[in-house]
Amino acid sequence: MRLARFESDYALAEAMKVNRSTVLRVRAGSLRPGPAFIGGALTALAPMVFDDLFEIVSYRS
Repeated sequence: MRLARFESDYALAEAMKVNRSTVLRVRAGSLRPGPAFIGGALTALAPMVFDDLFEIVSYRS
């Protein structure tokens, strides 16, 4: 977020076209990012790519 020069979670959420609360919950780890969040992040935070922004974690059931 800082590298892309977004001043606030609100500014980032607006650029991603998602709710501010969604950004806060994903960043806090209480919500897994869905397709709209991932797509918005890739658009708003370009030229960063998926591997720069996200970590794939395997969960065993």
